Amino acid sequence: MEISTAKTNRIEVVDSLRGFAIMAILLVHNVDHFFFPEFPISSPHWLNVLDQISVKVIFNLFSGKTYAIFTMLFGFTFYIQHNNQKKKGKDFGYRFLWRMILLAVFALFNAAFFPAGDVLMLFVYVSPILFICRNWPDKAVLVLIIILLLQPVEWVQFIVSRFDPSYQLPDFGAVSLHQQVVESSKNGNFFDFIRVNTTLGLKVSLLWALGSGRFLQAAGLFLLGFYIGRKKFFISSPDNSRFWKRVLAASSVFYVIFYIIKKLLMQTGPMTQQTVGTIFDIWYKLAFTFVLIALFVLLYEKDFFRKRVSGLRFYGKMSLTNYVSQSIFGALIYLPIGLHLAPYCGRTLSLLIGIAVFSLQMILSKWWLSKHRQGPLEGIWHKWTWINF
Repeated sequence: MEISTAKTNRIEVVDSLRGFAIMAILLVHNVDHFFFPEFPISSPHWLNVLDQISVKVIFNLFSGKTYAIFTMLFGFTFYIQHNNQKKKGKDFGYRFLWRMILLAVFALFNAAFFPAGDVLMLFVYVSPILFICRNWPDKAVLVLIIILLLQPVEWVQFIVSRFDPSYQLPDFGAVSLHQQVVESSKNGNFFDFIRVNTTLGLKVSLLWALGSGRFLQAAGLFLLGFYIGRKKFFISSPDNSRFWKRVLAASSVFYVIFYIIKKLLMQTGPMTQQTVGTIFDIWYKLAFTFVLIALFVLLYEKDFFRKRVSGLRFYGKMSLTNYVSQSIFGALIYLPIGLHLAPYCGRTLSLLIGIAVFSLQMILSKWWLSKHRQGPLEGIWHKWTWINF
């Protein structure tokens, strides 16, 4: 079966799922003040309790999970573009590399307003894995996915530490550098804010990703999205429904197992925590990611659910625009270059602000797409991707 035979269903569920991921990322970032750690010094007891509930619910549901959905769907989108060009007898690979150069420009713009929090530049660095593997057979792609998601670097570090007790993990300095970015942000100087974020802040984001296993995880998720595209698992069919039910069951079991192991590992020594503990932290979040994906896809087949969430497809179709504009909203709301509301907004109020920003973005997305085929940044990206050299 070709993707095009079920184009409407595929695009709708994927765009809605992407919209869900971007919405959840927005809520996480608002609750965390976009990595700007200023919160009210004192609040009423009832509000402190509510804040604790808000942060636990949002972080347990979405933190590290919806980022994985966003990353995986990046690989899926590459498959669609690559497959469409392949049908025309063309190789999308080199055009894709040019497309990633353009994405680096958007990443730089996003980083300018997001202190040490940009993920788009990570996508740029990791994206060559899709170029390299675009014509590999399915089995080879699947083997590489498994290897990457096993987090081999952390396993090697753990094994080395067992043989050499003096072994120390490399310190990339992301924490201390992030503190420098935060201190610079506090002066409220707009041009200093932009300069530091696009230099030191971007460096912090990439160093943190390197130290937390995000590079290999992103590569594995890119290829997983590409593989899912090849297997057409997002097309609505009885076979795929059974597949997602099996995914839901298996990922639910693995989530519980990995979570318990991770909790036990957190009671061990620092080296084990920072190696194997990191691995199981990634794995339990990834397992829950697939609980969310499977639930979303299965529920989307039901009219009652699809009618209530299908509006997310507009938000998902403008994912780049909405993701970048989130950073701008965050900077103007919470940081000293804008309203500087961070010291006055607890977790619950910040969550409500995030919901309000999402609602505004949703309205703007529907309005824009009623007049244009793509979002503003998506249109620019598409136009320059296909520029005639």
